[in-house]
Amino acid sequence: MKTSVLVLGAGFGGLELSTLLSETFGDEVDVTLIDKSAHFIFGFSKLDVMFSLKTPDAVRLPYRNFVKPGVRFRQETITGIDPDARRVTTDTGSYEADFLVVALGADYDLDATPGLAAGNEFYSEGGAEGLRARVHDFSKGRAVIGVSAAPYKCPPAPSECALMLHDHLTKKGVRGRCEITLVLPFGSPVPPSPETSKALVSAFSERSIEFIPSRRVASLDPGRRLAVLDDGSELPYDLYLGVPRHRAPHVVEDSGMAENGWVPVNPKTLETQFPGVYAIGDIANTGTPKAGVFAEAAARAVADSLTARIRGSEQPGFYTGAGSCYIEFGDGKIGRVDVDFFSGPSPTGTYHEPSVQLRSEKEHFGSSRRARWFGL
Repeated sequence: MKTSVLVLGAGFGGLELSTLLSETFGDEVDVTLIDKSAHFIFGFSKLDVMFSLKTPDAVRLPYRNFVKPGVRFRQETITGIDPDARRVTTDTGSYEADFLVVALGADYDLDATPGLAAGNEFYSEGGAEGLRARVHDFSKGRAVIGVSAAPYKCPPAPSECALMLHDHLTKKGVRGRCEITLVLPFGSPVPPSPETSKALVSAFSERSIEFIPSRRVASLDPGRRLAVLDDGSELPYDLYLGVPRHRAPHVVEDSGMAENGWVPVNPKTLETQFPGVYAIGDIANTGTPKAGVFAEAAARAVADSLTARIRGSEQPGFYTGAGSCYIEFGDGKIGRVDVDFFSGPSPTGTYHEPSVQLRSEKEHFGSSRRARWFGL
């Protein structure tokens, strides 16, 4: 009888894990990949959509194009997870597997920040698309980019948003009539890399972007157009671009897998406290950032673990906790930070200055995965 693997969530982690298992085993292993959406988009594409650099349709990659030997994709909504039995129920049926991998990512808790649900966040696909017209029409006043809580996906993204907004307003010829304020819950934009943070703070200063560190946006008053920070201070705004509080999906919390909001795992193998059940990506409490490149690295570690267990061999590698993030600095240039969370006594980050060459590298990052996962 074939070994069965059930993968919940078709983001970076789920797509890469399913691809690796297909490459290793082909039809010898049954892999079922479940996601409620009909398509995948890269996280950085949401900024492209919001700033009208790309259309929503242009960034959507349909899961119907994800075709791999031994893998079947199911577009279904997961309604229950039993990690003890490795059983999953959906809105159309139920599944059981020898191995279960939870890669459902993080959901957005808009209600945790009063006022944010009124179309003021750019982290969801619908939110970014909904703000597209507001960003286009904004030509005077103050724009506030605010983060409601940590942790959040792609830590550099709010900084990128501020720099891209500066470019957007400059091209429109209205930058002199606009103010930009960035509010972050961290003391620096990229805490593991002081050099990267210094470069971003310098870029903010050069572009007259106000940076408010170590603060979070606690609530919004859309009627009065005020953002209230966690220290009680208020920021008036004419355009608000928000990062919502993140949380584990309700179905994961209800399963009993989550502790303190996220799923604890063995940091080397990504296995949970439930035998044969793994968690990767944003849902897992790995000690690394919630970003696609880290979910992808986690998928490689789980693929190694599953391959070893299926074949009865030693696991050849473990989760490294290392990855690279590209950062939009504006003016057509992109920087990169290589971060390593596990090799030393504390996380480290290596900064690469913004360049046009790194833009080509980022484009290759996206195109290579489109080709690998979707054949496009």
